[in-house]
Amino acid sequence: MSTLIGLNEFQELFRTFEHSAWRLETRRGYASDRETKTYREFVETGTVTWDLDNEWCRNMQAQTAAGKRVGRVRIVDDPPTTGQLYLLNNAKRNAATGEDMRNLWRADAERLQLPAEDFWIFDSRFIALLHFDEADTLLHVELITEPAEVMRYAQARDAALHHSYPFEQFTASVTATQE
Repeated sequence: MSTLIGLNEFQELFRTFEHSAWRLETRRGYASDRETKTYREFVETGTVTWDLDNEWCRNMQAQTAAGKRVGRVRIVDDPPTTGQLYLLNNAKRNAATGEDMRNLWRADAERLQLPAEDFWIFDSRFIALLHFDEADTLLHVELITEPAEVMRYAQARDAALHHSYPFEQFTASVTATQE
């Protein structure tokens, strides 16, 4: 069974999950990133000074300090898009909050037949499937609770985790190939 939920209800999931939240990021960029000051800073300078004192970071720090696991695998093209390079830099901020940040080359994700859609798994019980338009704008979130579907996404998570690399190692290899 699936249900569309609003963005406020989606945001609330990050405060109420019980033990784990995990995401697969598959897009080449996100409109929400391109609208930020940090994205413009990254495009202009190649680096960003990340603010860890915002609502997202404070919540993630509290969740991980409470022993909850948060992580994600980001799929990256070869060569990476500007949006993906921005997210590689952004991984420093995410990791500082306690998230397990990892990356996987798109060719490997395709070989593994990972879904080509962004999703979060909360507490291994339900999926928040993110729906975007052609301009990479998040349109809505579909909550999936059907056990066989949840298991399908959990299997994709397990494969992505097994074949991905910690962001520091991945970023170092990307940087080396760009020089």
